[in-house]
Amino acid sequence: MRLLRRTVLASLALPALARAQPAEFPSRQVRIVVPFPPGGGLDALARALADRLQVVWRQPVVVDNRPGGSTVPGTDIVCKAPPDGHTLLITADNSITSNPHLIRNLPHDPMKDLAPVSLLVDVHQMVLVHPSVGARTMAELVEAARAAPGRFNFGSYGNASQPHLCFAALMARERIEMVHVPYRGLTPAVLAALAGEVQMTLAGIASGATHIRAGTLRALAVGRPARFEALPEVPTLEEAGFGYIDPRTWFGAFAPAGTPPALLGRIQRDIAVAMAEPVVRDRHLAPSGYTVHAATPEATAAFLRQDLAYKAGLIASAGISAE
Repeated sequence: MRLLRRTVLASLALPALARAQPAEFPSRQVRIVVPFPPGGGLDALARALADRLQVVWRQPVVVDNRPGGSTVPGTDIVCKAPPDGHTLLITADNSITSNPHLIRNLPHDPMKDLAPVSLLVDVHQMVLVHPSVGARTMAELVEAARAAPGRFNFGSYGNASQPHLCFAALMARERIEMVHVPYRGLTPAVLAALAGEVQMTLAGIASGATHIRAGTLRALAVGRPARFEALPEVPTLEEAGFGYIDPRTWFGAFAPAGTPPALLGRIQRDIAVAMAEPVVRDRHLAPSGYTVHAATPEATAAFLRQDLAYKAGLIASAGISAE
């Protein structure tokens, strides 16, 4: 009788146990949504990770580019996907910690509707000016702008993008006046600076180094704790006396909210291993000057709370209101 009772209890427990355990992952194709167009640094990193992950997971891993709409449509796809790890998001900070302060009718709350998988990298940008500006330091740029209010303009990647926030903070702190000219992405803003349509913008080493070496753009400072090894002559903003400006952006990986913690941890560990492989590290991370984190879900969640508050203050100080 006791044996029969144990058998019955065990049989009743099996369905509950099955529900508690995440299904085998991955059991089919994994989709990584990238809410940016193909060809940029974030897209290149996502594709490099997809190539490595499909070897480990033994299932196809595809990158699905969904650009436009300030990254909202692409991000929303993942917010509303089943929380089983088969739909992931790799995006930049604007999707997660900027858009909630900028878009009134956001169809999701990225802090609640997404589960952090990993803070992947910090992306460090340089202040680039056209040679016609004449300034060779940040201090000279500020003095030139102070002497001619409204004469200089800067190109950005759109409202509340890193160049917009960086130069808005500079104007507010130094009490100078410059004109904001938004473009549809980093590449158009850099091309506009090269052509002299705008006098300055921001770009990372991957986009700016060639132009700096050619003398077609001049780097005044980099928003990074230490100088780039490839451009040791470019001081940090801290060294230049403008450490209050932080034009850092970051890339991160996310899953739909409700994804089991054990599965989030597994995906994060597999991503960290992929990022450490030479084919990813030497081709995509080191040449771009990224600071690599590959952080755990818990560490990423703590960072996001801090960055959300930081972005709120930065956007408010720049005088940018939600639309």
